[in-house]
Amino acid sequence: MAKTDYPRSFAHPRYWPTWLSIALMYIGAWLPWRLKLAVGRLLGLAVWRLSGRRRHITDTNLKLCFPEKDLEQRRQLVRDTFIANGIGILETATGWCRDPEHLRHRVTFKGQEHMERIQAEGKGALIIGVHFSTLDLGGALHSLFFPADVVYRPHDNPLFERFMTRARSRIFGQAIDRRDLRGVLRRLKTGHNVWYSPDQDFGRDASVFAPFFGIEAATIKLTAKIARLTGAPVLPFMFHRNPDDRTYTLEYLPPLENFPTGDEVADATRINAFIEQAIRKRPEQYLWLHRRFKTRPRGEAGFY
Repeated sequence: MAKTDYPRSFAHPRYWPTWLSIALMYIGAWLPWRLKLAVGRLLGLAVWRLSGRRRHITDTNLKLCFPEKDLEQRRQLVRDTFIANGIGILETATGWCRDPEHLRHRVTFKGQEHMERIQAEGKGALIIGVHFSTLDLGGALHSLFFPADVVYRPHDNPLFERFMTRARSRIFGQAIDRRDLRGVLRRLKTGHNVWYSPDQDFGRDASVFAPFFGIEAATIKLTAKIARLTGAPVLPFMFHRNPDDRTYTLEYLPPLENFPTGDEVADATRINAFIEQAIRKRPEQYLWLHRRFKTRPRGEAGFY
């Protein structure tokens, strides 16, 4: 049976590991906070020790983006990144499986006036998020204050896709397939907010090369296109787990002015500058485990 040729019945043995994963996520979501953090740290450290490939990718990304750090500082940041992403698995479980209301007391939300102004004008905002380990919990916490749809990549596993989409649809207004551009445009034009994270490498055809931490990175052009076709304000959004590991900060920055400009590289550069600003606040919480610099300008050797 091919990898993507999944059986129709969710009772099929091939889905048993998926059912187990879902059950473990429900259990993890209800763990006491200290135990949740401890389990997340252990998960992160286990992957750090066992996955040499992901460790290499993370180290390569950090070497490129933080050349000022020496070897020991970078090794520590690699380890901290795996720990943060391990905790992120438990945070994702919490965001998907529990009512976020129980975490309201842990949240500080700055810059709400920017969204309130947009809503008062009857507009929908294109919310620019970042792939932090706190991504899905951040979305759940955001829903306590403002509604939003989310653009996402469907999972190959149909059972996990159903579980994930149902969870995100409970948090967000709609979960929109990233290939459904018309759906994104329609929701924005009718005054809905849409959460969109443009910080991954989707290949040469969808991208322009723009600086990201001083490195030319394939950056998708779609952000500016959506803003141009809808007239929606582009609202940068940051979210982090605080150093106490018990509270979270959400923050809207002012909407981007004079965006888009019609210059694809300049527009992509502005988006990357915001993403870099957000990452520098808590760099270990970013998803450095993915190959952000996979696509290179023609003739340039790969990094990984």
